[in-house]
Amino acid sequence: MTIGRLSIGKKNCITDVHGVKVGHVTLDSPLSEGEYACTGVTAILPHGGNLFQQKVVGASYILNGFGKTTGLVQVNELGLIESPIMLTNTFGIPAVSQGTLEYMLERNPEIGDSTGTINIVVGECNDSRLNSIRKLPVEPKHAIECIQNSSSETSPEGAVGAGKGMICFGYKGGIGSSSRIIQDSDTVYTVGCMVLSNFGRKEEFQAARYQVNEVKDVPTFPKPADGSIMIVLATDAPLSNRQLTRLAKRCGVGLGRTGSHFSNGSGDIVIAFSTAHQIQHNSQESVEVRRQLRDDHSIMNDLFQGVAEVTEEAILNSLSQAVTTTGRNGTVVHAYPFE
Repeated sequence: MTIGRLSIGKKNCITDVHGVKVGHVTLDSPLSEGEYACTGVTAILPHGGNLFQQKVVGASYILNGFGKTTGLVQVNELGLIESPIMLTNTFGIPAVSQGTLEYMLERNPEIGDSTGTINIVVGECNDSRLNSIRKLPVEPKHAIECIQNSSSETSPEGAVGAGKGMICFGYKGGIGSSSRIIQDSDTVYTVGCMVLSNFGRKEEFQAARYQVNEVKDVPTFPKPADGSIMIVLATDAPLSNRQLTRLAKRCGVGLGRTGSHFSNGSGDIVIAFSTAHQIQHNSQESVEVRRQLRDDHSIMNDLFQGVAEVTEEAILNSLSQAVTTTGRNGTVVHAYPFE
């Protein structure tokens, strides 16, 4: 079925936004005595150059704050993103932060020496129902590998990367992506989204909205936790960090359409960025000039519409592309049996 009314990008992926790259490292192996590594790391790079030297405008928005992240305080204070955006499991944040930092330090020897420090951005969801999270299977090397293998091609979805152990509406969830084209006269912009879905109960999923049959013969994961979702939003539209915050708020529209109500224990967090400008780390100028869309132009409403659509479809894609997965202690989470 078609979600929304706007045109879909060529790849229907966040990488439809020019320059954006995505990488995954998936851990899927037994450990010991019923323990299992069922987790991973996902990297979203706003561009393929040196992100510390050429930063992008960024913002974040918290729909519900029961989540653990690094770097968002500075992102919102300065309105800039200067590192890859990394996703992993809750206890993987320290290792992923270290690996990402090592990667960036190797490429920028001046960090912490002749210039300031760097702000690493990492988000998470809790995959402990399938992954032996206490065994800390994610290591710094996985973050480095994830960044190194990033690509501007269509990203795989479902039980890959950080999404390997995630559960959505009681079925297998994980990584999902989508894109929309926004056109005004001769100007064309792209909005892309990538989600890490790990929320919701079977009863909350809006199956009737998507014209899918109610599932009766496929078991769902019992007693689901409140869960979380990480949403990464990208666009090439020239926006300020304040305007990106306005876009990020509309991700909640798409999330709500699928059935979420931002539950009490859910970390529902949006990280947004624009690739329209690259802000140089080193400059002798005291004034910086950037182009920016007017808030009162009708194209802003189209961008809002696009954000709602890509978020909704990315969540559905995280479900439809996932596969039945076995994790720790033989726990099985089934894929949603879409036709």
